[in-house]
Amino acid sequence: MSERLLTIENLDTGYDGVAVVRGLSLHVDAGEVVALLGPNGAGKTTTLMTISGMGQILDGSVTIMGRPVPRLRQAHRVARWGVIHVPENRGLLYQLTVRENLQLAKTSGKVDIDRAVDFFPALGPLMNRRGGLLSGGEQQMLVLGRAIVAEPKLMMVDEMSLGLAPVIYEELMPVVRRIADETGAGVLLVEQHVDLALEVSDRGYVLNHGDLVMQGDARDLLADRALLDASYLGVESLEA
Repeated sequence: MSERLLTIENLDTGYDGVAVVRGLSLHVDAGEVVALLGPNGAGKTTTLMTISGMGQILDGSVTIMGRPVPRLRQAHRVARWGVIHVPENRGLLYQLTVRENLQLAKTSGKVDIDRAVDFFPALGPLMNRRGGLLSGGEQQMLVLGRAIVAEPKLMMVDEMSLGLAPVIYEELMPVVRRIADETGAGVLLVEQHVDLALEVSDRGYVLNHGDLVMQGDARDLLADRALLDASYLGVESLEA
């Protein structure tokens, strides 16, 4: 049985005391990719921020490898538990080189840059190039490579395809599956390209207006065309 890395139970979370997500329960196990889907404004990014210790837990609980995430914002503590958050804005240090970005990914112990190059060979010749001079696809490779170097237990990826050409994110998405398979990390994947996300996932959850409206095996969800429509247009599509 796989290790339970993340457990969310009846979570209400939001900002300034106002709940954006209500009553959410989900889990992620080691070596598993879980898709968190839904239209813009559904509460997906808010959920990731709360898991990272940057959100406000109003009710319910978030537990990471047996440790409860504090209700007060303490992202630094959660990061020490092996949680890596890949934000939609990428969060690169653009004035630093690829090598320097990778070296800063790990705060202690030996930094194994070759781990990133193994997953993304295109980074090899770019080691001395500044992050701000990379293409969008190269930047996304660097962000994911930096996460790999950090040796995460739980990795959260928010809108990896944002701003990328289809040919690029179609190549990158299977790497998420490979990371889970080869490192044993659990991955929680937020992605607007629902079909691609489900193709590399084990299970999926669908949020709409802050409420969980559907969950299940990724293959079953992928086969439901109404789900894909609902993920963009809202739950009304499921009721049509």
